[in-house]
Amino acid sequence: MRQFFGKSQSGNLQEAVRGLESPQLIMLLSNSDQFEEHVKKLEQLFPKIPSIGCIGMSYDTKVVEKGVSVVAFYDGISATANVLEEVSVMPVKYIERLEQDIKKINSSGENTICIDFCSGNDACVLTTIYSALKHKGISLVGGTGDAGKVSANGRIYEDAVAYALVKNNQGRVKAYKENIYHPMGNGRFIASQTDKANYIMGKLNGMPARKVYQELLHITEGEIETQTFKNPFGKINGNETCIISIKEVSGDALTCFRQVNDSDVLIMLELGDFKAIVKDTIRMIQRDFPKISAVFSVNCLFRYLLFNDHHYMEEYLQEMSALGSHAGLVGYGEHYNNQFVNQSMTCVVFE
Repeated sequence: MRQFFGKSQSGNLQEAVRGLESPQLIMLLSNSDQFEEHVKKLEQLFPKIPSIGCIGMSYDTKVVEKGVSVVAFYDGISATANVLEEVSVMPVKYIERLEQDIKKINSSGENTICIDFCSGNDACVLTTIYSALKHKGISLVGGTGDAGKVSANGRIYEDAVAYALVKNNQGRVKAYKENIYHPMGNGRFIASQTDKANYIMGKLNGMPARKVYQELLHITEGEIETQTFKNPFGKINGNETCIISIKEVSGDALTCFRQVNDSDVLIMLELGDFKAIVKDTIRMIQRDFPKISAVFSVNCLFRYLLFNDHHYMEEYLQEMSALGSHAGLVGYGEHYNNQFVNQSMTCVVFE
C-alpha cells in the first residue's frame, strides 16, 4: 500500500489534492473556517471514495497550522468509512454499522486498523467501538478534532465519531502508543468529589485537588495550566498508564481533558527524556517492521506545544520521517484501542 500527503498552508483544497489519483481512502484535516466547504468539494472531486475528516492541524515533515491537508491510502488496501451518531447519548445504537463494515472488508487483527476522528465523549465512544473490534482483534488509533464536528463520506456530523476501517492487502498493520512521562515518586491519590460530565476532579486523598497539585510541585495557582506539560496525572490501567492533562483551575478543583471518576487511583507523572524516548520508539518500529509502507500518527496538542517550547517539533518530524511516509493529526485527545489518553502519541504502521 501507499500513503499520499498533500497540503496547502493557505487552505486551497485543489492544491492539497494535486497529484492524488485513484485513492481508496481519504482523510481530510481542515480548519474551522473552511471545513464545510472542503468536505463538500472533496466529495465532488472524489465521489463515492470512502472518506473521514475533522478540524485540526496536520503534518508530514512540516506542520500545517491553519490550512488544509489530505492523507490518502491507495494501491493495495480495502477500506470503508462510516459514522456513529449521538455519541453523547447512545453511540451503541449505531454499532451495527461498524459490525457490518468489519464483515464487508473481511477484517482481521493482523491486517486491519480502525482510524477514528471524534467530536467528543471519547471514553464512551471508545468503549462502544472496541466492543465490536475486539472480537476480531482489530486495533484502533485516532483522536479528537476541534469544534465538535467530523465528516464521513461527504457529510458533516456533530455529536459523532467518524471511522475508517483500513485493510492492508499486502502485509501487517500494528498500533503503537508513545508515553514520554514516568511516575514521580511513589505517591498515590484517590480521587473524589468528581463531576464525570464536566471532567472535574474535586479532591485527592480528601484534600482540594488544586492545593494538592500546587503543594506537591511548589507552584502558584497561575502556573498550573502550563505545569501540566511537565507534570500531568496518570491513571494506572493494567500495565498501561493513561495520561490525564489538566485543562484549568475551577475554584479548589481541577478540570481535566479526560474523565476522572470517584475512587480512581492516580499518580503524578513527570516529563522524561522525550528525545531519547522518540528514538526508542522509532527503533522499536523498525525492528518490528523491516519494510514500512506508511505511518499515520496522532500527536496531542500539548505535545505539539511542548515540542515547540523546546524547539524540537521540526526535528521530531524529521526523525519520524526516517520510518518512511509519515503523516498525522494534532489532536485534542488520543485514542489507542479502548483507551482515551492525553499528552501522548498514537500511530499505526503499515507493512
